[in-house]
Amino acid sequence: MEWADGKIRCRWANPKNIKYIHYHDREWGVPVYEDQKLFEMLILESFQAGLSWECVLNKREHFRQAFDGFDVEKVCGYDEERMKQLQENPHIIRNRRKIQAAVTNAGVFRRIQSEYGSFSDYLWRWTEGKVIHEKGRATSDLSDRVSADLKKRGMRFVGSTIIYAYLQAVGVIDSHEDGCFLEAK
Repeated sequence: MEWADGKIRCRWANPKNIKYIHYHDREWGVPVYEDQKLFEMLILESFQAGLSWECVLNKREHFRQAFDGFDVEKVCGYDEERMKQLQENPHIIRNRRKIQAAVTNAGVFRRIQSEYGSFSDYLWRWTEGKVIHEKGRATSDLSDRVSADLKKRGMRFVGSTIIYAYLQAVGVIDSHEDGCFLEAK
């Protein structure tokens, strides 16, 4: 694939979409420890279910506005009226079940924060704080276990494939492809 800057990237990154290039180069696979960012990515990944990541990424700023900057406390407080407003927002993915799941998941996220001190501490304990390097997968034993635990706690739209993509997005798993300029050596 030809890249304007001459860098080789993962095949999934669309060279014609500057948002995608920026996401690939500066975010995907970079370890995240801030709960607000971890919550944002969890919400976005759950909305991606059945769609392309590029679709979600292109709507990211609209999601940020619609979901009050991904403020977990505010999202926890969304009532039926607020969820209905989100369903009518033409700039985001308006799937009723995903919107309801975002509110439910915010409550579970907050409970995990209370239990572990932070969601980051909960998430990174699964790997003892280490980044896992693996390629060419859509699920793993790790994503199976995290998914099962989140489901047991009441989260929705957190199947193993979604959680694997989430773990990649927040840098718990580094999956840059062979030849990518960001590939772990």
